Amino acid sequence: MADTSRPAAAIAGRKGRWPRLAAGLAIGACLALGQMGDGPLRVVWVLAGLVLALRLSRGVSAGQAAWIGWAMGLAYFGITLRWIVEPFFVDPVRHGWMAPFAAVGMAGGLALFWAVAFGLGARLARNPALRPVGVAAALIAAEYARAQVLTGFPWAMLSYSLIGGPADYLFAQVGPHGASAGLAAVAVLAALALEPGRARLWPMPVLICAGVAGGSLAMPVPETDPQAPTVRLVQPNAPQHLKWDPASIPTFFDRAIAATAADPPPDVVIWPETSVASLLRNADPQLERMGRAARGAPVLAGLQRWAPEAGYHNSAVVVERDGSVAALYDKQHLVPFGEYVPLVWIFGKIGLTGVVDMARGYAPGTGGGTVDVAGLGRARILICYEGIFPEEIIAEGPRPDVLVVMTNDAWFGTGPGPRQHLLQARARAIEQGLPVLRAANTGISAVIDARGRVGASLPLGETGHLDVQVGDTLPPTLYARAGDWPVLVVLLGTLGLVAVRGRRIDIDGDAAAR
Repeated sequence: MADTSRPAAAIAGRKGRWPRLAAGLAIGACLALGQMGDGPLRVVWVLAGLVLALRLSRGVSAGQAAWIGWAMGLAYFGITLRWIVEPFFVDPVRHGWMAPFAAVGMAGGLALFWAVAFGLGARLARNPALRPVGVAAALIAAEYARAQVLTGFPWAMLSYSLIGGPADYLFAQVGPHGASAGLAAVAVLAALALEPGRARLWPMPVLICAGVAGGSLAMPVPETDPQAPTVRLVQPNAPQHLKWDPASIPTFFDRAIAATAADPPPDVVIWPETSVASLLRNADPQLERMGRAARGAPVLAGLQRWAPEAGYHNSAVVVERDGSVAALYDKQHLVPFGEYVPLVWIFGKIGLTGVVDMARGYAPGTGGGTVDVAGLGRARILICYEGIFPEEIIAEGPRPDVLVVMTNDAWFGTGPGPRQHLLQARARAIEQGLPVLRAANTGISAVIDARGRVGASLPLGETGHLDVQVGDTLPPTLYARAGDWPVLVVLLGTLGLVAVRGRRIDIDGDAAAR
């Protein structure tokens, strides 16, 4: 008799493909809710989405699992990164038509990491009981790869849903990838507990969550000395479509000068990224005005400079009373397709000369990024995009006393982009046990303590300044000392064990069949 089971199974698989893809999209949307708002319960959406995803990946082929992962990623990144279209509407006549292509391309491209993760995890975990473990470990490994490939884009990591909740101290212990792995581990236990006859497993994820939340009570809490030097964060509020308009430049510069000169005099002043609209070599008149307005306080400000040996740099300077530059830092980690074009030689070979012309952007700087600022100590300067890379905060040299984020979030509009960027600054504070001073052109400017808690802040779209004191530093965290290596070893070890165990099952099954 002819075996009709395989064709029947194939037909059933094809019929179930679209419902599974729809379910993947819905799960991705559920996960995206973890990146919205500022409440501690955002993590519930992430755990629920991960449990559903692990359940959905069971009983399907590796190829089907890959499609589910891609659908999830498409919805997740499409929703969380919807602000990516904002830069194209700064000049909508010229660039507006690119917005939908950028949104779909970004979401679909990043979703490939999740597709590979689900497909690989399903292929390695041939034993259905191990499938949740294999897929979860592969997903976190893929998230680490997303943070590295083509200089990386670690935005909207799953673990950022923990920030502001009782478990955010995990960033100090195991970093963002380790915290994501912890979420995945709880989701695996919950997914297994939902299997028939395994309800006895439910106490495990519940106890883990309770224990981790309770662990926050043992974490040190930084204090702020009310007699500490006063740092003034300046927010000139220059909309991106007017920021480089010759008629508007004096208005925004005068706003920043007025904020700097306001009474009482501060001890340190910080301006945002590219808040001085002249190249450094032409900026002597502006720097002299800044020095006079600050009345002896050093001014950290962003501007651009030209170096004959390298080209243009996105830079930060420390300006003294007489307008001289006491210290200089050039941004090192540039924005792909925003400040430079990666793999530009490929575009040249296929005739896309317009993309090649875009490559004449900024050149990366060198050095550790730490400068000495009177009244502030050793400050690690992070210009905009640099603040999203945890492993690059302290590249070399002595430990800084404070992290200074200078950014122009006007590119992100007024939606979730600026808020997500602020959330990542909070993560950097927890990871390093260091306070953060954040000066943003259109907001959100804020002081953040070494536990990631936001103190005083200026909201989006508001012109003004903020006088703050910097909180105490905490001892170097475990993550600051060890980095991501322990988490990577655990992830690779888990995937290896899943693969070996799956192979043994295959061999045992074949032997039994024979």
